[in-house]
Amino acid sequence: MRLVSRALTATAVAVALAAGAPGWAQAQPTGESIPGAPPGAAQDRLPEGWRISAGELVWSSPVPVGMGGALVEFRSGERTLGVPEASPDHRTFRLRVDTSAIGPVNELQVVAGSRRLDAAGKERSSARRSAPDAVKPPAPLPVNSVDPGVAGKYRTTSGEYTLKSVKLPGYEKPVEMRATVVGPANAPGKRPLALFLHGRHASCYEPGSDWPNLQWPCPPGQKEIPSYRGYQHDQKLLASQGYVTVSISANGINAQDGPKPDSGAQARSSLVRQHLARWAEWGANPAKAPAAVRATKAADLSKVLLVGHSRGGEGVNRAAYDSVSPPPRAEDGYRGPVSWRIRGTVLIGPTIFGHNPAPDVPSMTILPGCDGDVSDLQGQMYLDAARGIGRGTALHSAVYMVGANHNYFNTEWTPGQTEAPANDDWFEDEDRVCGPGAKTRLGAGQQQTAGTTYIAAAARLFLAGDDRVRPLLDGSGRRAPSAGPARVLSHAVGGNRTAAILPDAPLSVANGRVCEQITSDTARACMQQSEVGVSPHFAQWGFAADEPGRNAVRADWTKPGTPVKLTPGRAFSLAGSEALALRAAVPPNSSGTRLDVAVTDTSGKRVRLGRVTVDGLPGSGVTSSHWARELRVPLRAATAAGVDLKRIRSVELTPRSTSGSLWLVDAWGWRPGTPAVNPVPLPRLDVSTQTVKEGDSGTLTHQVNVRATGKGTGVVKLGVLDPKTYETAVRTVKVKAGAPVTVPVTVNGNTRFSEDIHYEVTAKAVRGGAVGGAFGGLLVENDDAEPEVSVAPVADSVTEGGKLTWKVQLSAPADSVFYARFVFLPTGGGPELSTKDVDPQWLSEQGLLPDPEQSMSEAAPWIWVTIPAGETSVEMSVPTITDALTEPEESVRMQLGRYRMNDGTWTDGPIVTGKVTDARQR
Repeated sequence: MRLVSRALTATAVAVALAAGAPGWAQAQPTGESIPGAPPGAAQDRLPEGWRISAGELVWSSPVPVGMGGALVEFRSGERTLGVPEASPDHRTFRLRVDTSAIGPVNELQVVAGSRRLDAAGKERSSARRSAPDAVKPPAPLPVNSVDPGVAGKYRTTSGEYTLKSVKLPGYEKPVEMRATVVGPANAPGKRPLALFLHGRHASCYEPGSDWPNLQWPCPPGQKEIPSYRGYQHDQKLLASQGYVTVSISANGINAQDGPKPDSGAQARSSLVRQHLARWAEWGANPAKAPAAVRATKAADLSKVLLVGHSRGGEGVNRAAYDSVSPPPRAEDGYRGPVSWRIRGTVLIGPTIFGHNPAPDVPSMTILPGCDGDVSDLQGQMYLDAARGIGRGTALHSAVYMVGANHNYFNTEWTPGQTEAPANDDWFEDEDRVCGPGAKTRLGAGQQQTAGTTYIAAAARLFLAGDDRVRPLLDGSGRRAPSAGPARVLSHAVGGNRTAAILPDAPLSVANGRVCEQITSDTARACMQQSEVGVSPHFAQWGFAADEPGRNAVRADWTKPGTPVKLTPGRAFSLAGSEALALRAAVPPNSSGTRLDVAVTDTSGKRVRLGRVTVDGLPGSGVTSSHWARELRVPLRAATAAGVDLKRIRSVELTPRSTSGSLWLVDAWGWRPGTPAVNPVPLPRLDVSTQTVKEGDSGTLTHQVNVRATGKGTGVVKLGVLDPKTYETAVRTVKVKAGAPVTVPVTVNGNTRFSEDIHYEVTAKAVRGGAVGGAFGGLLVENDDAEPEVSVAPVADSVTEGGKLTWKVQLSAPADSVFYARFVFLPTGGGPELSTKDVDPQWLSEQGLLPDPEQSMSEAAPWIWVTIPAGETSVEMSVPTITDALTEPEESVRMQLGRYRMNDGTWTDGPIVTGKVTDARQR
């Protein structure tokens, strides 16, 4: 849970506590009624699975969820409320609530990636999951000149090592230093090193149980899930080709990263660099190396490839950046010398919560088309967010693997290949694109083989410099036979590309429009909620519902022939390029979208370059299939016509198909080859987390420090999330290394009690800079005493049919909601009020039924009491009914329990008693 979650203190269930609404007092089981709630769910009740407990919004799942890479978030409509805290078995998720009202109760959502987890969301996704009956895989691409998936000539050796665990900043339990090594036994000289880091997955399981868990260390009787052994198929192929490989374990981070603002990225970076430091030591003194390391050839640490899966992808991305630009010492778990050079990264179904790719480090991102975990395919941001932040010569490739899920790249996460419980992470069995048996879906073995092939392609390009494999990765439209039946598509930014059209810059569009990728304004949005599926290019940054300056171009047509004309604010050059490369998406399952492409120079000379044809990816209502294909059109016609390629004024895309839609992400001048990467010095930003006291009076403006180190100047976006409105204010600022960067946050002091409030601050590079720690902020600690609570009878002796009533009183108003509960206790003698003596509707609202009859202390409902902020009292009632029986006087006995918000503990309060007299005895 990010720190903001504890301060995102209002949610949709607080509709009953809106300003001016009366307090309420009743138990809150699943599906309970909320007095004062606006119309929404049936009978104004919370949807299935939701409840309020001790000032927290709670959602429960019948099965464990959220142990993977994607963050589990609570939302109200399209607004993110926060990242809840998960129980150890990941079936219950809790988020602190307060008095603000956030939308109707039927807009509550539980989301991971682009996937709805709650019952209402599953029903809706099922209703829109349909795809055409005849969804087919894309046609096979032409074969590439070389196949990186062919086994090499070297004999391999393997083994494991275990070292002393390391203590990482902010992690209570030490993290293991364990790895499996596979390398060549007979290759000459020192060999390049590939390091693998698995993602977030369950850490432990009990043999014979179906459900694993996230605990560390594993409890007695349970076994550790060896996720680090899950890439041996990749390691063996690379080792046969002459690479030394090591796959490291990170269960200790997985089990502890839930409450971390960066979801464990810095810890994973530290762990990667801890292992690399050991390899550097062993290279200098081989006799001290573990046997598994001595058995293989020596590693050449000037050529290192980092491979990360899921959150491991974000971890190795951070490690690559931290290796050239040190993070803040207080947050870093490795402080020694850097004796290695990262030449590239491979990121498999990765997270990138901060949208902070490492600059000037080549990368290949595998996007699984049927990813049921990181289902929004946010890893696309390793390309899209990399534009402009470095020199631009590092190749950043996206490889879209049709039919691949998230888990099967790791054999320890694959059913039938591991002893631990494992599952297919895809969540819609009947989906015609990704469900079991779909023609477009890959089997586990097929997916693993394809993944191995493309990891080997990246190693061959980034480490060996073999440009012959580049067409597999850069959108040139080639395939590797070793990938088998897998349909793998690619596009790229960087490399030998020069910018042509970037919609984030000033751009005029005729017969189309510049659209906003992330906005709450439907008129300006690139996609409407009613459209089927989502786009990886439009992945959300942090909690921002609106992100200015992040655009694309959208065009829709109902007849052919009307050109979409794109005119940037400044002319651009295509000189030296061989082709104009467009990254453009069309609707999933569409076919034969044809576009004529033309350019016009500043003198007005226009030439048609040629025609491109593009098909949509296989997709359904729950896939992220609006993904841009790379469309290239040669520039030969422009050269022959005498067009001035140094001064291109506009580009025209003329639809030749009957109707359609198009999203243009960007356009580039392209030529073959892979240039050398020479990193440019950049300022590095890391957002700090600061703590202040609220104060007793006045208004203070505190400055959140954003650390700027490195060299040079740049431009970044800074976002501040208001914990009361849930709105993120985003501004763009210039930064200079060494100069202070501050974010002002205004705090009002008073003497009323409130819970602690956290203002989250996020940073994202725009150009000329880079971000390490993207999340921080200001924690405002309450410094006022909690008001005292008392209970006074209003009607503690009633006749059948009356309401037993007490008033709960605070000694002073608070700025936060006050929560308490009444617990029924045995009366200690004499007849006790039973479930048949109280109003059945009221009892139902407690989640109970009259039959079988039980005493109230046996039934044991909790009656929740809530006093809204600013108020001091509320009445709590137990309604009784009149029956036909002649009964003696009956009684109840209850104790108030008080929830202390800032430390999460319960304290016992006063005990109250009530009496009910039979109506016939009046």
